[in-house]
This record gives sequence, C-alpha cells and structure tokens, in this order.
Amino acid sequence: MDKLRLGVIGAGSVVREIYRHLYYHSDYSHLLSIEGVADPNEKALGEFADQYGIPANRRFADYHEMIRRVKLDAVQVNTPDQLHREPTVFALENGLDVMVAKPLASSVVDAHAMIEAARKAGRLVTVDFHKREDPRIKEVATRYHSGAYGKFQLAVLYMLDKLCVADPNYRPQYFASADFCEKNTPITFLTVHMADALLQMVSLKPIGVRATAYSQKLPSLRPVPSKGYDMCDVEVLLENGGVAHIVTCWHLPNTAHSMTVQSSRLICTDAMVDLAIDMPGCREITENGIHERNPLFRNFEPDGSVSGYGISHPGNLYRKILRSRNNQMSPQERDEMTGPFAMGFYSTVICEAAGVSIEKGRSIDGVTRGTEIDVAELLRQRIGTAADRYM
Repeated sequence: MDKLRLGVIGAGSVVREIYRHLYYHSDYSHLLSIEGVADPNEKALGEFADQYGIPANRRFADYHEMIRRVKLDAVQVNTPDQLHREPTVFALENGLDVMVAKPLASSVVDAHAMIEAARKAGRLVTVDFHKREDPRIKEVATRYHSGAYGKFQLAVLYMLDKLCVADPNYRPQYFASADFCEKNTPITFLTVHMADALLQMVSLKPIGVRATAYSQKLPSLRPVPSKGYDMCDVEVLLENGGVAHIVTCWHLPNTAHSMTVQSSRLICTDAMVDLAIDMPGCREITENGIHERNPLFRNFEPDGSVSGYGISHPGNLYRKILRSRNNQMSPQERDEMTGPFAMGFYSTVICEAAGVSIEKGRSIDGVTRGTEIDVAELLRQRIGTAADRYM
C-alpha cells in the first residue's frame, strides 16, 4: 500500500484553514486519497466537496454511512472537541486508524475510552498537536532531555488572542456561533495547546491543578455582552515538584501585533529558556499597523504547495499510519505512539481539572479563584481503577 484511503469527518473551518492544504497541496498529498467526506452541515460539506470534486455518492451527512459504504483505511475526526469520542470509537471498531484534530478529547472519560478502543482494536489513534513540530519547541525538548538545562523548576506560558476572536459584536464573526465564548473558555480553546507543548518539552505528569478565571472584559462589551471568561491562569503542579502557569485569554486589544501573542519562559536548575513563539522573524510595518507573520506554521510556496509545521506534523502522522498498515512499524515505535503522552491524555487531564477547579471556586468582582484539584483523585473519580495506568 502506497496511499491511505481517507475519510474526512467534519469539513468546517479547521479543514478550510489547514487540512485542505494537507490533503491536496502539500508534500504529503501523495500519501492520501480522500475517498469520502461526512458533515451534517450541508454548507460546509458542499463547499469542501465541490472545491475538490468529491462525487455526490461520497458525500454524507452521517459518518456511520460513510464508514459502512466506502472502503477506507483511516479517518480524520475534525468535529468539535466534545464530539471526538463516538466517531473515533466507531472507526476503530470497523478496523480503521484515526487522526484527531487536537485535543484527544474534552474529558478524561472520553480520552480513556478512545485509548482503550484503540488498544482493543490494535489500531492507531494519533492527535494533531501541531506545536510538537515547531522547531523551537523540538529544540528545547531535545536539550532538556539531554540534561543541558538540569531539573525543571518553573515555567510561565502565554497564549493570548485578540478580542475580535471572542467579541460577538465583531464582524466578520470569528466563530460560527455568537455564544461560543459563553459555552467555552480560553482553557478549552487555548490552554490545551500550551499544556501539551510544556509536557512535550519536560515529559512530566501533572499531579495537581488550580485555576483562576477572569470575567471582566467580555461582560462589558456592547451592544452585545458575553458572559464568558476573558482570561484563565492554570497552575499545574508536576510530578517532580515543578510548577507551570499557563495563561490564556481572548481579550487583547485588536491592535496586537499578532492574532495570537504567545511566549514561554522555563527556569531549570541550570538554565533559563525563553521562547518568543509569536515572533518568528517576519515583521510587517504597513499602513494597517505592525504585524508578525508566521511562515514557520504555514507557508504558501511559489508552486502552490503549502508547507510549515502546521502541515508537516499531521503529514508525518499519516506517514506513520501508512507504515503501520504496511506492517513496517517496530513494536517500540508503536508503544511510543500509543502512550498517554503521545496521545495527549495528560493535556486533557489538565484542562478538565482546571474546569473543575473553577466550578468549585469562589468569585469576587468577576474573578473566580478555583480550588486545588488532586489529579490522581480526579482520575479515580472519572475512570476508577484504570486511573492507576496513568499515574
């Protein structure tokens, strides 16, 4: 087999912005044959399928029908986070490998169920956390694990979006639903990225989580206010006693130099490391302001192809799935790919624990100070004795 027969589940904004380039305009396109697409949203389904000539009999409102009727090797799940579990498990039970757009799942229960389904089926579930392919994060991870920095002690990681992302009054509207930021938080949308990046760099399990959430800017918006949180600070206690603060928000002034302002500082016993992730070296000063472009993430080449780590990370995952289906993957590599760090399990743990922390917290003047959540206890409450596998 030299090409994966792929079914696409969900054809919305993440496909429009990233994955269509991977499927049809990248160095990995020759590895993939898009055999079908499923999305209950007729408009999203039609736009993607029409653009790339997917015939009517390969378009489905229901992914179950696509998997039953089309010969596939793998599917990609691009649904909202809370809907990852069901299509993933169904695909695995039908002998398919799966790639999921980050995160693995929105809850510990779902993440564990997906891991178990993959184990029972003997198939792969991979997760596209594209920051893992960012060369700066890869370099820090390599140097940390070589011992160059000593022991991890403290980190502060920022991922801060412009207000236009969350403002229901902004046009064109960023999210499909005006109440997105009331039903979600910066934790579910942004913290998961930085949590995974941190864990990839230091490979330490979280043992405690405490979050503080701010709801001060969004309720003041006019004419339509939002009841959502502006900003969240998630404090993570790691198994070696080190602590990380992951600060995420979506209320920066729209004059910010980048849609997402992000940086990190790690302090270890023998080094301090700064990562100015939002300054990749391409700064524009025009009549419209100062802007940072990130060609490291996504770069449109002169020949029409698209490159960057936003493409290469999922592309390399598909390359591994293809090797697995051709029985070319060693047991050691398979074990590494199916471990909880690789599958992003602990990132889901951190985010769910942060949400529980806020729910149990106390609010003063729009600021909710959460309680500390013991991760082992949370896992036992959610998945019982299976928690021992992860701790």
